[in-house]
Amino acid sequence: MNYLTLIPPTQKLSRSEANSRSMLALAHVGDAVYELLVRSSLTAGSTANVNELHRSTVAHVRAEAQAEAARLLQESLTEEESEVYRRGRNCRVHGVPAHASPGDYHAATGLEALFGWLYLVGESERIEELFRIIQEGNHGALS
Repeated sequence: MNYLTLIPPTQKLSRSEANSRSMLALAHVGDAVYELLVRSSLTAGSTANVNELHRSTVAHVRAEAQAEAARLLQESLTEEESEVYRRGRNCRVHGVPAHASPGDYHAATGLEALFGWLYLVGESERIEELFRIIQEGNHGALS
């Protein structure tokens, strides 16, 4: 897959530095990382038009889909990753979109925080491994 090897973080953080960042800041980065993975996966070998790609991307990055992705990963996370996810999921958000349940939105925020944290500490291979688990759990819908 190697989607992220082309875009390394501008400054790799130590785990301690990444752990000191706001969970919402990590989720902000993770949102972009996750969407890039989804977009890259959906366009690989696809002949879909841009409108179809957009609809499919939105379906996979919305809170409900990310919450399901987070559930698929739970058994595969290390203790450290579980802690980052939990902290992201439990952080105070500034509102939940009308289309999402609070539970799904918090789970999605946890997933984004985890992907942001992994990205900033330079764990691209681990990101790809976790994304592969999500793809397999979605029966290849992202490949």
